Amino acid sequence: MKFYDREKEIKFLLETRQAAENNARFTVVTGRRRIGKTSLITKAYEDSPFLYFFVARKAEKDLCDGYLEEISQKLLLPVLGQVKGFAEIFEFLMKLSCDRSFTLVIDEFQNFFRVNKSIFSDIQKIWDKYEKQSKINLVVCGSVYSMMQKLFKNKKEPLYGRATGELKVRAFAPSILKEIIADANPSYTKEDLLALFSFTGGVAKYVQLLVDAGALTKDKMIDCIVSPNSTFLTEGKENLVEEFGRDYGTYFSILSCISRGYNTRSDIENVIGKEVGGYLTNLEKEYELIHKRQPLFEKTSTKNVRYEIDDVFYSFWFRFIFKYSYIVEIENYQKLKEIILRDYETFTGLMLERYFFRKEKESGRWTRLGRWWGRKGENEIDLIAEDELSKTAVFYEIKRNPLKINPNDLKTKSQIFLDSTRQFKHYDISLKMLSMKDM
Repeated sequence: MKFYDREKEIKFLLETRQAAENNARFTVVTGRRRIGKTSLITKAYEDSPFLYFFVARKAEKDLCDGYLEEISQKLLLPVLGQVKGFAEIFEFLMKLSCDRSFTLVIDEFQNFFRVNKSIFSDIQKIWDKYEKQSKINLVVCGSVYSMMQKLFKNKKEPLYGRATGELKVRAFAPSILKEIIADANPSYTKEDLLALFSFTGGVAKYVQLLVDAGALTKDKMIDCIVSPNSTFLTEGKENLVEEFGRDYGTYFSILSCISRGYNTRSDIENVIGKEVGGYLTNLEKEYELIHKRQPLFEKTSTKNVRYEIDDVFYSFWFRFIFKYSYIVEIENYQKLKEIILRDYETFTGLMLERYFFRKEKESGRWTRLGRWWGRKGENEIDLIAEDELSKTAVFYEIKRNPLKINPNDLKTKSQIFLDSTRQFKHYDISLKMLSMKDM
């Protein structure tokens, strides 16, 4: 699959490199696994050689031997010889950058914790020593989001406050997914587009896997995902176990509950049989995997709360792969496909709401986007968009099938919202129906 999108991110990285010609820059690139961080950096700096250090989980000396070879090849410098550890290499490069500007990328940066914890303190001391004279463009990225946040946002950590810039790489927007599937399958249907969104969430690697496999219709995507040796079947566990550590079982159970519609704290606690307040806070604040949703203009932060998995792929994975892992274990892939097809319309109906939410967010037309429902969950409005500058608001009803949309229902629910919240006075209010034909 060819490279798509990321114009803003590439522009940021190129401007950072240019700025480093005068002053040292220390950029932290974050984002979930498979989102395309390394591909982005490689694309941004493809016009000139840059040092690339990958932090594998192996002995520090073995890592350093590889880094010395990279320095020799890219900077055309003689190998330093034997070094005791990474600190010597980093100090050499910082000294060198006082006379010449170059880019150093350190990938899977958080893995230094497994190699030698003192490396972070060494980097801090050396950075502080040479920063004012240096012209280095240092870019570090990592896929264990919680660890990267801790390293650079926790005041107790040595690298706190050292970053001069941060870039978070996100999933492809709906417009990019449409471009990708149109290029790969010009005869695609709206169902195929919705399937691509629902199964990948716009995560670059998952999209690439399907494109490269030629799986660009709904049925072919399901066949590709649920098959022997499929990467998709193990993704959730491989990506999140390291994030959660020894408590991963509880976190997985909570995410599984949310994916199946048990989206209030009391519902989750009833299902798994334990108090989950602290876990929910971690999932929201530390791991940024869920969002606490409330009706628009809810006055308190604790009432009428629903939780939602923010990552669309994980919504799919916990709903179908994790829940039915016992079927995967006995390799009965046909039965799992039948289950996915059985529940497909219900699941993708929810994902269609997510699709249009992201589409409206991408449009840049609104100052506020959200949903609304009553105290008992009644009179739910799928999407409300407000532009406080033009004093306009749109209420959306979203369903897969346009024939199932009742305009009078939306009109009634919208009036209940206006009466109960007393919002949008003197606004131009409109109602809009959205279905798959509007994708």
